[in-house]
Amino acid sequence: MDTLPQNPAAAEPRGAVAIITNRRGELLLHLRDDLDGVAWPGHWSLLGGGCDPGESPAEAIVRELDEEAGLAVDGGLTELFETPDEHGSGQAITFFAGSWDGDESALPLAEGVKLQFFAPEHLPVLTIPPFIRDGIHRYLAARPGA
Repeated sequence: MDTLPQNPAAAEPRGAVAIITNRRGELLLHLRDDLDGVAWPGHWSLLGGGCDPGESPAEAIVRELDEEAGLAVDGGLTELFETPDEHGSGQAITFFAGSWDGDESALPLAEGVKLQFFAPEHLPVLTIPPFIRDGIHRYLAARPGA
């Protein structure tokens, strides 16, 4: 019996992250654990993670937001673009955007050190993975009125 050829793109490691903003235009960032085996340890990043087998990036980001922070985004998420994490996980990362106006300190953080909203002008002083910083800049530049 012949088998169908595997789709190489389907085997590519994939992940998803979410740019979550509040009504003040601040971005929710996640301080990652500083542990061996963690991609980008001790860096501020976006909430997200890898796709499980058979899971789309859109499914993965909803699951990751819930698992990592018990977070359900107001009005859902919008898919933005994809970029590679060439120096960390090696995954193709899909960026999503959404809004949430709650108190980040009240979220039940299951991974990492803390969650905090930051105004865009404070981002340059933070240690952020380069592909995440590039994705945030791309998102901010595309916003109306940017």
